[in-house]
Amino acid sequence: MDDREYWEYLKQKQEEYEALCRRCGACCGVKDGDPCEHLRRAADGTFFCTIYNDRFGLRKTVGGNEIVCVPIRNILHKTWSGKSTCAYVRYAHNQTIVK
Repeated sequence: MDDREYWEYLKQKQEEYEALCRRCGACCGVKDGDPCEHLRRAADGTFFCTIYNDRFGLRKTVGGNEIVCVPIRNILHKTWSGKSTCAYVRYAHNQTIVK
């Protein structure tokens, strides 16, 4: 596999991983009642981040609390509200992902 093929492979894997997300907002604080100030609800009821490509780092919640946005893989092993319904957690534990 040459460099170009490798980078294409990594891009494909990243896209597959991103596609697991059901946009429930649990990892962004929806289930806690104080979500990130950059989280919005779409017309279909799912959630999205208004600064998704630049989301990592120190942020604030709607209530003004400071939070640190990290890659989801960094919190899969931790306890947080909504963890039981997160598609990434289910995938990590080889459970069925509800679409």
